[in-house]
Amino acid sequence: MSPIHVIGGGLAGSEAAWQMAQAGLDVVLHEMRPVRKTDAHQTDGLAELVCSNSFRSDDSEQNAVGLIHHELRQLGSLIMEAADANQVPAGSALAVDREGFSNAVTEALEEHPLIRIDREEVAGLPPADWEKVIIATGPLTSPALSAAVLETSGEDSLAFFDAIAPIVHFDTVDLSKAWFQSRYDKVGPGGTGKDYLNCPLDKDGYEAFIDALLAGETADFKEWEANTPYFDGCLPIEVMASRGRETLRHGPMKPMGLTNEHQPDVKPYAVVQLRQDNALGTLYNMVGFQTKLKYGAQADIFRMIPGLENAQFARLGGLHRNTFLNSPKVLDGSLRLKADPRIRFAGQITGCEGYVESASVGCMAGLFAVMEAQGRQVISPPATTAMGALLGHITGGHITREDGAGKPRSFQPMNVNFGLFPTVETPTRDEDGKRLKGKEKSRAKKLAMTNRAKEDFARWKADLGVDVLAAE
Repeated sequence: MSPIHVIGGGLAGSEAAWQMAQAGLDVVLHEMRPVRKTDAHQTDGLAELVCSNSFRSDDSEQNAVGLIHHELRQLGSLIMEAADANQVPAGSALAVDREGFSNAVTEALEEHPLIRIDREEVAGLPPADWEKVIIATGPLTSPALSAAVLETSGEDSLAFFDAIAPIVHFDTVDLSKAWFQSRYDKVGPGGTGKDYLNCPLDKDGYEAFIDALLAGETADFKEWEANTPYFDGCLPIEVMASRGRETLRHGPMKPMGLTNEHQPDVKPYAVVQLRQDNALGTLYNMVGFQTKLKYGAQADIFRMIPGLENAQFARLGGLHRNTFLNSPKVLDGSLRLKADPRIRFAGQITGCEGYVESASVGCMAGLFAVMEAQGRQVISPPATTAMGALLGHITGGHITREDGAGKPRSFQPMNVNFGLFPTVETPTRDEDGKRLKGKEKSRAKKLAMTNRAKEDFARWKADLGVDVLAAE
């Protein structure tokens, strides 16, 4: 059998290579550093951490990131093994010595008898005689490969400019203040006339909000983002506010065509609209609220909006240069490129964000390739698991123009979070019969989700069989 080629030696590519080699497949891992450097990396080590050294929460009962840690460990993940071996104190989070972590991954891959590492750039799509390939080139994919993907898959197969509005967990919106209504009650194609959540501000509230926006601390562009232009169609809200105090009230916060069902006789001075962001209806994005405000400032300022005082954010806003696939359009359910099924994609280029998310997509791509090589049916992790929920977001858990009440396609890169999971029946009372409220209710819901996920993941892993998984 010909070797499987992996392009990119980051976390996703390293994990994919490891999973396949552990299952007995020959692998060639292509990493262009140090032959060609990037604007972000400093070393030639595999799985180099270019930003934070934190893998975030390690709590597998109350945090979706901790749950994905658990699932990766269950699959014998090299990334998690190296992280655990190089852990540094960080409270309940898993943080690592970045140099020790990268060295551990590099050494393990270099010493594996079924892995060959080629230090070279693969420009453009891989050669036709490479029978199976996993591309894991990250958000800074080379121009040559980007151009080849565009040529193969179509003009809207990639995004190069990532303008992201904050995304809120629906169940943290105060519906005694917010209401459902489309502007002027327009139904639109497939709509209901109540397709947006609306949060009203009076004049004093709006003025205070503008003051906070203008005073908020913004994040700097990274060096490789420095030439990223602002587009008039997706200006940061703080930039719009700086062009005049009334700009937002005549833009994304205009109150026209809306009537507050809680106070129908009081005309809102401004309105913030939220639009459904995933097929489950558990996440809503703040329309037109892309921003370069620092995360802490965003959370404080956006909670000034009536109805969002206790909002929990699945992700906060951002504006930066990024390269990611329009994955729901161009990838199938096992991460293969529809236009060229010999190629799979993994990692951040697929539309996930975060170290462990990238590693988990690399892990799935590797396992899918193993199943395929063995002539077996590819079995994806259940949507109730962290890895399955993330895969569902990447390959289809978004809103399309066809099924989303006339809304624009909503796919954006995202970290794993409980908003991507199917709903679960949650206990309403504790063991003593006392009704659960507030944080207790939230903790019970998360525990129900993680317990279900662990049970379903264990069954999925058992279905894979020992011929797929070498590490038990």
